[in-house]
Amino acid sequence: MPLLADPNFHKTVTCICEHDGSGALGIVINRQDIALTARDIFAELGIEPTGEAGSVSIHIGGPVHMNEIFVLHGPPFSWDGCHSITATLAMSNTIDILKAIARGKGPEHFILSLGCAGWGPGQLENELKENTWLTSPIYDEALFKWAPEERWEKVLYKNGINPMGISNMAGNA
Repeated sequence: MPLLADPNFHKTVTCICEHDGSGALGIVINRQDIALTARDIFAELGIEPTGEAGSVSIHIGGPVHMNEIFVLHGPPFSWDGCHSITATLAMSNTIDILKAIARGKGPEHFILSLGCAGWGPGQLENELKENTWLTSPIYDEALFKWAPEERWEKVLYKNGINPMGISNMAGNA
C-alpha cells in the first residue's frame, strides 16, 4: 500500500523494471537525494561532465545495490546492457550511457538513481496478494515531466484514486 510503514517505501512510486521467476527489480522514482548530484557520481567514476550534466539530481532507487547507478530513460535504446521495459522506456546501468549523459549526448529524458528495490522469487506476488501495493500502468509523464515530489499523488489521481481516501488497513472485500 502507498502507506507502508517501511521508510524505504512509504508513499513511493516504484517502476518495476524486471519481473520473472527469479524475482523482481524496481526503481523508486519519487525520492531524491538532496545532498548528491550527477557531478558527484561522475567524479566517482572519473567522468568529467560538461554543461548542465553535473547538476542533474540523483534519485534513491531503493535499499538494494546502493552502490550501483541505474538509469531509467527514453530513447535511444542503443546503450550496452539496455533493458527494455516498454516501447518508450528502458533501464541501463553501464558506463557508456553515463559518459553520454555527462557529455550531454545521452537520452533526452532520464532519471539517475542510486540503488534499486528488489524482491526474491514469489515475494512481490505475495505482497500484491496481501494488498501491500497498488498497481498502475507506467506513465512516461510521471517519470519525465512531473516533479518527483508530485509523482505519488498525481499517479494516484491519474488512476482515479483520491489520496485522502487511502486507508492504512488493507484487505479483500
